[in-house]
Amino acid sequence: MRLRHPLILVLFGSPLAVGGWLWLTLLSPFTYDRPEHLAPIDEGPHRVYVYGTLRLPPVRWIVIGEAVETRPAYLEDWRRTRLDLEPAPGERVPGAVFTVDAEALARLDRYERLGIRYERVCITLADGSEAWVYRRLPSTSTSASTPASP
Repeated sequence: MRLRHPLILVLFGSPLAVGGWLWLTLLSPFTYDRPEHLAPIDEGPHRVYVYGTLRLPPVRWIVIGEAVETRPAYLEDWRRTRLDLEPAPGERVPGAVFTVDAEALARLDRYERLGIRYERVCITLADGSEAWVYRRLPSTSTSASTPASP
């Protein structure tokens, strides 16, 4: 049988392949076990600052399971270095901030692989408010801290 419309296969197959990959690698509850040493998640609300892929509405919707309203936010005296942030006097990182409940924060933790790839820390934004931010763990460490919620 000859495929007459390969474009249809690409249009329908690509999103399914990407969705399957996301489910199997980043979003599945079966591929992430929250490390036992992490503090439990408080009920919330939780403010979260994002500076990478989670700035994109479709990614947030896939990860959290619903649309959330965001507003622009900035980190002063920081710089984005690939997948992380590092202190950098005089520099600024644009991002977005939104508020979620404990269940959505747990989904974000799973996406970021809290305690394995990232730690969640409280940080002060340029407007003086506080929010959670995910920072890469040093490659030699597998520990993470989760201080009191912002």
